[in-house]
Amino acid sequence: MSVVVTRRLPEQVETRLSELFDVRLRDDDTPMTREELTEAMKSADVLVPTVTDQIDAALIAQGGDRLKLIANYGAGVDHIDVATARQRGVLVSNTPGVLTDDTADMTMALILAVTRRIPEGLAVMQRGDWQGWAPTSFLGGRVGGRRLGILGMGRIGQAVARRAAAFGMQVHYHNRKRLRPEIEESLEATYWESLDQMVARMDVLSINCPSTPSTFHLMNARRLKLMKDTAVIVNTSRGEVIDENALTRMLRAGEIAGAGLDVFEHGAAFNPRLRELENVVLLPHMGSATREGRVEMGEKVIINIKTFADGHRPPDQVVPSML
Repeated sequence: MSVVVTRRLPEQVETRLSELFDVRLRDDDTPMTREELTEAMKSADVLVPTVTDQIDAALIAQGGDRLKLIANYGAGVDHIDVATARQRGVLVSNTPGVLTDDTADMTMALILAVTRRIPEGLAVMQRGDWQGWAPTSFLGGRVGGRRLGILGMGRIGQAVARRAAAFGMQVHYHNRKRLRPEIEESLEATYWESLDQMVARMDVLSINCPSTPSTFHLMNARRLKLMKDTAVIVNTSRGEVIDENALTRMLRAGEIAGAGLDVFEHGAAFNPRLRELENVVLLPHMGSATREGRVEMGEKVIINIKTFADGHRPPDQVVPSML
């Protein structure tokens, strides 16, 4: 079983892959070029890509007859044309569930960082400009009692809800499907059928939905304008869910109080004006960046490949109807 991995993975994951398969690992931690991806897909039985690899229909069409499985290293598969892969007899698997708690932790970290102005205080200390405590210095807002609106109440959204409740926040949510009553009750969460109505009433809005054609710019300029000018928006999901330019304009104009962003609409090429704003916390896609989580992702990839090699359906197979 020939396996090609497109990025450097944790050492123990690479070691285990090498023990089990005829694997070709990446020598340096940079994304493959399109030409390298094409060559990999022609020569491999299994491709192990990451979110930085765009596996579109044209690329899949150039894949060789050997390619039978795309074992994605990550939960999101919006960078893979799953439908085209399926049409060509190529299965797609992912690594769901292992990053739930890590991403939910980062969501709460961003909520606290923005509302309590933590980066501003850190910057003053690092510059050596702190002149001592004062009654009105760095006044932020109390998290307890605030209304948190969660857009997307899947695994991560529910994990965020549990953490937010522990901080005394009031949990509200909008989802494609309403949760079962017992789950809703356990989370003490209020369902809003209308996203517009929820957005207009929240103090904090957390984006936790996947990237799909229906969620692209779900938070567009019109919907962002519904938010209170005292509200904060946090995104640890996918950057394309928010119209980044519209958000930047509104943050600059004071029409939204702050933002905590771990993902961006165009990846590393985010709007440079965001860096100028003190009410914005920017992180380099760190939501899933724990050693434990990345190793568990690798273990899921290995299980998917091994199960497939043994002639069975990968346990985390993705089908178009799931998207």
